[in-house]
Amino acid sequence: MMGHASALRCDLLVVGGGINGAGIARDAAGRGLSVVLCEQDDLAAHTSSASSKLIHGGLRYLQYGELGLVRKALREREVLMRSAPHLIRPLRFVLPQLPGLRPAWMLRCGLFLYDHLARRELLPGSSHINLRTHAAGLPLANGIDSGFVYADAAVDDARLVVLNALDAHERGAVILPRTRCVSMYASDNAWHATLRSEDGRATMVEARCVVNATGAWALDLLKQAQVPSQRQLRMVKGSHIVVPRLFQHDEAYLFQNDDDRIVFALPFEQHYTLIGTTDVEFTEDPRRVSISAEETTYLCNISNRYFRKQISPADVVWNYAGIRPLLDDGAGNAQAVTRDYELHTDTATAPLLSVFGGKVTTYRKLAEEALDRIAQLIDVPGAAWTSAACLPGGDILGAAPANASVLQFGDFIQRLQRQYPWLPAPLTQRYARAYGTRVHKLLASCHSLADLGVALAPGLHEGELHYLMDNEWARSAHDVLWRRSKLGLQAPASAARLIDAWMQRHLRQTPVSAAGGRHA
Repeated sequence: MMGHASALRCDLLVVGGGINGAGIARDAAGRGLSVVLCEQDDLAAHTSSASSKLIHGGLRYLQYGELGLVRKALREREVLMRSAPHLIRPLRFVLPQLPGLRPAWMLRCGLFLYDHLARRELLPGSSHINLRTHAAGLPLANGIDSGFVYADAAVDDARLVVLNALDAHERGAVILPRTRCVSMYASDNAWHATLRSEDGRATMVEARCVVNATGAWALDLLKQAQVPSQRQLRMVKGSHIVVPRLFQHDEAYLFQNDDDRIVFALPFEQHYTLIGTTDVEFTEDPRRVSISAEETTYLCNISNRYFRKQISPADVVWNYAGIRPLLDDGAGNAQAVTRDYELHTDTATAPLLSVFGGKVTTYRKLAEEALDRIAQLIDVPGAAWTSAACLPGGDILGAAPANASVLQFGDFIQRLQRQYPWLPAPLTQRYARAYGTRVHKLLASCHSLADLGVALAPGLHEGELHYLMDNEWARSAHDVLWRRSKLGLQAPASAARLIDAWMQRHLRQTPVSAAGGRHA
């Protein structure tokens, strides 16, 4: 049923609720612009929740000569770690050396560059290791005797998007998930857009400037707005599999393969190993992307080449695939296509900025550059600010980002355990990593585990569901089990139905505001 139309006027309409759109909305709101963000599905529903869950410089990009991209990513790596020490944690990688692949001198040279292209304060440099004696060598197959270790960081990618949207909202932005931009035209140097939510309600938006952060749909939006573009996107599918844990230590692996690709094997959600990714050309509907049987076999085969414990497709407990909408730079194969981004402005009818390409690690810098570009098109009151600000929950040691909040995050967990002694240790640790200091808001009215309410799935209580619906735009079991958390890995098959029913009852009892929160 069609609902009544409402109207909004703003400085900036951001179309797309992935990492780039959320990051731009946050930066813009913090600079004093009025912002509306719309996303056709849930926040981070597509590419931004289908990454390798890493904040990294991109070691393999060095072989394609992308020193500028790697340097930029390495600089951002530590900026982001300080801003979100709860979501982003240091991770050591083991790079085994195999005969016939990249020789040791090449790996050593690449790692030397990786260590020195940008200043490091939080992460150690690389070194050579003897895998016959190192603990990381125990799970590996016979004959893998030497390798290297280096450092990057792990991230909860979907939660990173949500926290950027939350920060934008708390700075005044209107966040509209599950709301599609169905039409857009320019008149009198402004954009007039019609947004339609999943329940049929229409919102008319007049914006001084539009940001096209729709990823795989970027060219479609330009066509809708009748803005010509010479850019071409190259859709590359990346798929991952999750299997029961293949090793017990907390380090990750980077494996080389004969086809010149590299594959990560990461410790994941305590009991699992995440393996990926692939690079496959994709020409179908981005909304219907999934892993193929060939990709699953490919990832299992690489794992079996390196690990003693052998796996087959039958061992896969979860898989996911996403589309990387990369700028077509004419590279011969998918893995060589640049992961750098390009911002393009069009002012022929009204100011519009389009985002092409990009990766999770460089999203903050991309947003900062986007706002600097927008400042050339419309008045922007404030200056760049995000490099010196924490994301929601990241203010472990105060409002300013700090190295100690990363290096001493364990102390924060211990403080939480003392403050909430009734909370089981696994919940304390998960809440600390997911919510940071916002855990105090989640537990504000709780004095015992019973106060968190019934557990609708292992480790998922009603109190957390209330929090996710009221503060993080969660509206379905899938939003909660696979994006706001990864509790779906351990939840029984019946949990989704129970959670959906509970959430629908809560929605009927509590009117939802346009910004995604609820009215008291």
